[in-house]
Amino acid sequence: MKGIRADGTPIKVMAVDDSPISRKMIKKALEPEGFLIVGEAGNGKEAVESYPQFQPDIITMDVTMPIMDGLDAASMIKGINPQQKIIMLSAMGDDDIINEAKSRGINDVCCKPFKAEELLEKILKVLEN
Repeated sequence: MKGIRADGTPIKVMAVDDSPISRKMIKKALEPEGFLIVGEAGNGKEAVESYPQFQPDIITMDVTMPIMDGLDAASMIKGINPQQKIIMLSAMGDDDIINEAKSRGINDVCCKPFKAEELLEKILKVLEN
């Protein structure tokens, strides 16, 4: 199982997306591989507020959300923990958003709709670096 460390503990994921269906798809992609979804948030503000409680190894973060978007939330979380690994999920694969994400320290971008294998591959790649 790819979501289990050598010591047998699961890799912890926080899923941030305003769509419950997207969060369910993230769970469906990762849980069978042994990952543990430690927390969910429906907008960037919720993500920033609940982040310290969840202490995830990696965050999947939607770009477009109400109240606070994923780019601002990612910047604030990186302010709390510059080492935090974040993968941005975006239905808009345009270069401006990808460049903005990278400039804010986001580790990778995965375009929606994503295939489970693609998300898994990106998460494992980000965690290795």
